[in-house]
Amino acid sequence: MNFIDPTVQTDSSVKVGYYSVIEKDVKLGKNVVIGNRVTLHEGTVIGDNTTIADGAVVGKPPKPAKTSTVKLSDSIPALEVGEDVTIGANCVIYRGAKIGSSTLIADLASVRENVEIGNYVIVGRGVTVENYVTIGDRTKIQSNSYITAYTTLEEQVFIAPCVTTTNDNFMGRTEERFDKIKGAIVKKGARVGGASIILPGITIEEETFVAAGALVTKNTGAKTLVKGVPAKYVKDVDERELL
Repeated sequence: MNFIDPTVQTDSSVKVGYYSVIEKDVKLGKNVVIGNRVTLHEGTVIGDNTTIADGAVVGKPPKPAKTSTVKLSDSIPALEVGEDVTIGANCVIYRGAKIGSSTLIADLASVRENVEIGNYVIVGRGVTVENYVTIGDRTKIQSNSYITAYTTLEEQVFIAPCVTTTNDNFMGRTEERFDKIKGAIVKKGARVGGASIILPGITIEEETFVAAGALVTKNTGAKTLVKGVPAKYVKDVDERELL
């Protein structure tokens, strides 16, 4: 048995599995497919031809801890999901995010509030995307990577599995750190190898190649290969490997 609020905007082309909840003022486009035990929270907008797999929680209102470094604004807009999007099983996507068309949010991924994800993006299985993150068109984030708050990934960026981004240089719990939290900027076409770590505020320039396992402590040059702990310049990227 499902619960679908009378205010939900939908039509006969939408398919809903068993034991799902669709709250008030949700808008469902044409040919949307919703799996079993899915929750669509109030006001969520889902574009045409989108598929939402079993157990997903979509448009969840955020409720951070009192000690969280990221504070909420008074008003958070409803989640907007574009056309031809696939949302995997047991994903959690929060209110206040915006997801472009033809994007995949894979199983067990988490997307927080105040996030903007472009078109043709892949957010892999088990990826965490924190608050105030921007992800450009055709970027790919592979399984189990962590994209911290205030990070920018531009267009056609590749993030390999288990990459970690960071945004806080302060070991102590000082008030000063709240004004200096800053994630990485990864520019167009850059590639970050598996299990790499990017320190707070670092800029990975266009078409940089960060080798697997690197610890990036300084800004990189454009179209360069860096590797090591800490990461250092090795050579320019071969022209055949550029976009």
